[in-house]
Amino acid sequence: MTKVILIVTSAAELKGHKTGLWIEELAAPYYEFKKAGYEVEIASPEGGAVPIDAASLGEGFFTEPAKKFMHDAEAIGMLSHSTKLASIDFSTAADAIFICGGHGTCTDFADNGVLKAAIETMYSSDKIVSAVCHGPVSLPQCNKPDGTPLVKDKVVTGFKDSEELAVQLEKLVPFMLETKLKELGGKYESADDWNSKVCVDGKLVTGQNPQSSEACAAVVIGILSA
Repeated sequence: MTKVILIVTSAAELKGHKTGLWIEELAAPYYEFKKAGYEVEIASPEGGAVPIDAASLGEGFFTEPAKKFMHDAEAIGMLSHSTKLASIDFSTAADAIFICGGHGTCTDFADNGVLKAAIETMYSSDKIVSAVCHGPVSLPQCNKPDGTPLVKDKVVTGFKDSEELAVQLEKLVPFMLETKLKELGGKYESADDWNSKVCVDGKLVTGQNPQSSEACAAVVIGILSA
């Protein structure tokens, strides 16, 4: 059976700002992958219970898949008992990884040796590496097998600098994601703020923002079905 590991943050804060997982970016892909008949696992740096950004449960952001997820005993059970990343052998564990966002990722994804190794293992094994919104903060630390930045010469997207400025967290994030991806030689593309945008370059799939999570998952399913 095809297996996808959804990777989520363990961090409830970013330099004192309360945050966590942006629930929509887990919920929508989770149900898309389940509908496709895939085995799904949720993993995080610390394992165990995953903090949810309260803002993602707010009016206008609390999407139908997110509401469904929060009332789904199996799904919430998985989120409460996430697998610790370091316990997974990514050389054999999955056909794809899907790295979810939320500002918590800026605390525990951007400089994380275990996640770096997981991404590089999947990439070098020609398996799918997908990430949405702030999930791509995990990519700048990664290299291709030849030692060059993973994103160099790759068409990529991720949370846009203007979107970061709009939510007024630009002083707390470790780097502005759009700027960083461009600095590393990534061919960054984006839609207008808060519009869906997915970039595909081989087995690397990236989504710009929460509005892109379902489309990002659909692209992953398309590649796995090919």
